[in-house]
Amino acid sequence: MKIHREGFATISLVFLVLALINGAIFYWFGNCSGLCWTVSLISLAFFLFIVSFFRIPSRQYTAGDSLVISPCDGKVVVIEEVYEPEYFKDKRLQVSIFMSPANVHVNRNPISGTVKLSQYHAGKYLVAWHPKSSTENERHSVVIDNGKTAILVRQIAGALARRIVNYLKPGMEVKQNEEMGFIKFGSRVDLYLPIGTEVAVKLEEVVKGGVSVIAKI
Repeated sequence: MKIHREGFATISLVFLVLALINGAIFYWFGNCSGLCWTVSLISLAFFLFIVSFFRIPSRQYTAGDSLVISPCDGKVVVIEEVYEPEYFKDKRLQVSIFMSPANVHVNRNPISGTVKLSQYHAGKYLVAWHPKSSTENERHSVVIDNGKTAILVRQIAGALARRIVNYLKPGMEVKQNEEMGFIKFGSRVDLYLPIGTEVAVKLEEVVKGGVSVIAKI
């Protein structure tokens, strides 16, 4: 298992803060072993949680020109036809994946192609499963076109997620399953597919980024 580069600064800061807290408690309450060891165990559990949040597990990725691969780990919470106003300005099939803090938070390209749009939007921090989070929360939209179809991928910040990272720029050629970005602490990713796309997942289904097939083009 690897640690994502976005996590090194956060992990180092958390380690320093926890070390200072534990050092102070052992210094002032060294004879109170129960309190000291309780704080130490809680600190260790919290530190391991932070480390696991930035993990990149080893996986066998799924690939295929006719496949839309899941851009993230999480649970499918929306499958419906909606009007997409930002880029396509017409009806699209929306598939939304909710990412809990326990999920791997690396985001990956669902298809290969050319980046047509990469746009950041400031916004609110509603809970990620809120219906209006797609249009009102802080978010970053990317459109990838493979010459046959175009897909919009929208990273959405949640109530805890306060930083969206996206590596793509308009004009870039990207490959399926390569890293697209990262969202810190609980969030959501929306996919906007052409109407009539064959969806391969169901509501409440748990998916894995780079592995699960979301739809067939």
